[in-house]
Amino acid sequence: MLQQEFPQVNYYHQENLGVSAGRNLGIQQATGDWLAFLDSDDEWLPEKLAKQMAALADHPEHRICHTEENWIRNGTQVNVPKKYAKTGGWIFTHCLPLCAMSPSAVLIHRSVFADIGLFDTQLPACEDYDLWLRIAANYPVLLVEQPQINKHGGHEDQLSCAYWGMDRFRISALQKIIDAGQLSDQNRQAAVNMLLKKAGIYLNGVTKRGKTEEADYYQRLIERYEDERRKTKG
Repeated sequence: MLQQEFPQVNYYHQENLGVSAGRNLGIQQATGDWLAFLDSDDEWLPEKLAKQMAALADHPEHRICHTEENWIRNGTQVNVPKKYAKTGGWIFTHCLPLCAMSPSAVLIHRSVFADIGLFDTQLPACEDYDLWLRIAANYPVLLVEQPQINKHGGHEDQLSCAYWGMDRFRISALQKIIDAGQLSDQNRQAAVNMLLKKAGIYLNGVTKRGKTEEADYYQRLIERYEDERRKTKG
């Protein structure tokens, strides 16, 4: 069907290795300078790419651009919670609580991936959170303020519904970027504070569930980064 209806499209198939491996395959096979993604439960609005390319033409120093989005839940458009409001510029600290960008909304120059690496295939979820941290620590982000994608949610097969305690993957991403030793002092302090906050909440959750081994791990993790924070302040 693709060959008949869309002969200009190149289709690549691999066994199911997760969303990161799928996106990475696309990045590696793409030949253009600007790369975009479209998740299965999202849709681009008709002028999405055109508006982003126009914005980038006005701001050629930027290597990544994203857009505002519409949320569709069970077929009905709903208001986007304020905590998910998009922003531009140097947004590393804005990326710390939750995903500050949607994969379907971004347009990224391929040089960014050459610089900071691909999606982390070791993360079964929150792989985009991990990537945005690495990008936002090194690049300013351009924002198209008008919504250019529809994000559909409310269905049971969403990846966010597949895992309990999604913050444990965000904690891993925070630990990775902190330990890489490449953050500015201000961003490092903000990342440590967010790791301690998320790890404390997650520790309470696993303790209530009687997951002793996991609780011990997060207790040690908290002690390690609390000690680091004290040394930094000292």
